[in-house]
Amino acid sequence: MDKVGNEDYIMVKALEDGVTIIGLTRGQQTKFHHTEKLDQGEVMIAQFTQHTSAIKIRGKAELITKHGSVESE
Repeated sequence: MDKVGNEDYIMVKALEDGVTIIGLTRGQQTKFHHTEKLDQGEVMIAQFTQHTSAIKIRGKAELITKHGSVESE
């Protein structure tokens, strides 16, 4: 059984209304599997898992990981 909970996290803080966070699947075909919308000041913590291989951010947001932080434009 795979361990769940040891995967990396990413924190997204919306710097404007309408920031969209899209989770993308693993596997031979990458597909959207989850979407969230944040308004200015809202924060979401997302986790990379056995099902989530990538996270796409649309809108102005601050992204914080254990590797550092960056702002999207």
